Amino acid sequence: MNRIRTGVYAPLVLSMTLLLSACGLAPGQRMITPAALPDTGGEYSTEAEQQIQIPITDINLSLVRKMKGQTTDLSQQTVGLFSNKPPVYKIGPGDVLQITVWDHPELAAALGQPQASSSKNDPGLGFLVDADGNVQFPYAGTLHVGGKDAASVQKELYKKLSVVYSKPEVTVRVSSFRSSQVYVDGEVHAPGPAQVNDIPMSLTEAINRTGGFTPNADQGRLELVRNGVTYDLNVPDLIKRGRAPTSIYLQPGDMLRVPAREENGIYLMGEVNKPATILPMRDGKLSLSEALSQAGSFNPNTADAKQTFVIRNSTSDKPEIYHLDTTSPVSMLLANQFELQPKDVVYVDNNSLVRFNRVLTLLLPAINAGVTAALLAK
Repeated sequence: MNRIRTGVYAPLVLSMTLLLSACGLAPGQRMITPAALPDTGGEYSTEAEQQIQIPITDINLSLVRKMKGQTTDLSQQTVGLFSNKPPVYKIGPGDVLQITVWDHPELAAALGQPQASSSKNDPGLGFLVDADGNVQFPYAGTLHVGGKDAASVQKELYKKLSVVYSKPEVTVRVSSFRSSQVYVDGEVHAPGPAQVNDIPMSLTEAINRTGGFTPNADQGRLELVRNGVTYDLNVPDLIKRGRAPTSIYLQPGDMLRVPAREENGIYLMGEVNKPATILPMRDGKLSLSEALSQAGSFNPNTADAKQTFVIRNSTSDKPEIYHLDTTSPVSMLLANQFELQPKDVVYVDNNSLVRFNRVLTLLLPAINAGVTAALLAK
C-alpha cells in the first residue's frame, strides 16, 4: 500500500518541487538590479557588471544638467568653418574664359573658338584653360590663369596689352565653370555633383542646388568631409544658436553627406506596447519621453515602471547604462530632458507577477503530466 502511495504522489511532489525552485527564474528579458552599492555613489551594479566595470547610473537632474552643459558650446572645429567673407572664385583647368578688348575690332576673334559645353546653359565661345592652367591670347602670349580670380587675370592682361595698345579696355569673365565641384550625397532630392561658380557655394546653396532635404533626412547629423577631415553639422541647432548655415562656404572637392534618419534609430524593447526602432526627429534629436510615447508608452499589465534603462555605446569599449524610476513625480520631466543618442537601447523591465506567471506557464505541462501519471497509477 505504501508503495502505491509513493508511486501516486512522487510525480506530484516532483512537479511542486520544480515549481517552487523555479519561482526565482524568469524566462525572457529582464534586468536584475540589486540595492545600490556603498562605493558606487548611488549607482546600481550587478555582480557580473562589477567584473566588467559597467555602472548603472541613475538619471537625475544633476546628470541631465551635466549632459546639457557638454553640448552648450559649438566645437572650435565647427566655429572655424564660418566666414563673413565669401570666397572669390579661382579659375582652374577646364574653365572657359571670355576675353573682350573694347574698341579693337581686329581682336574680335579673341572671343575664341567654340568649346564643348558641359551644360546647355554654358556659353559656347571662349578660351579654354588647359590642364596646366594656361590660356593663349594675341599679343599677350601664354597667360597662367590657374588659381587666380578673373579680376587678377584682367589686370595682368591689361599690362601685357598696354605694350601694344594705349590704355586698352579689357574685360575678363568666366563664361563656363567646369573646374570645381562639390559633391552632395544622401537624403537630398538630386544627389550628385554641384558645380562651383561665381556665386559662393554655401552650405545652404549646396543643399538647394541638389533639390533640398528629403523628408527622411536627418538634418541634425550632416557630415562635411574636407581634406580628409569630417565635420559634424547640426543645421537646426546652428539656426537656433543664431549661426546661419549660409556663412559656411564649401570648397572645391568638399563632400557633404546627409544621412537618413533610419541610420540613427533608437531601439525600444521590453514591456512597451509597441516595441520598435524609433527614428529621431528631423532635427536629429529625440528625448526619452518622446521615444516612449512613440512606442505606445508602458504596458500597464506587465511593465515595472521603476525599472527603465537606457543602454548606450553597447558596441564600444566604454558602454554606459542609465536607469530611471518612472514612478517618481519628476520622472517625466527628467525623461523629457534626457536626450537619446543614435543606437541607444531603451529597455523597460517586466514586473514580478509577470515573471511568476511566465514560470507557471512553462511548468503547467509538467504538473499536468504528473497529475495524469498519478491518476493512472491508481
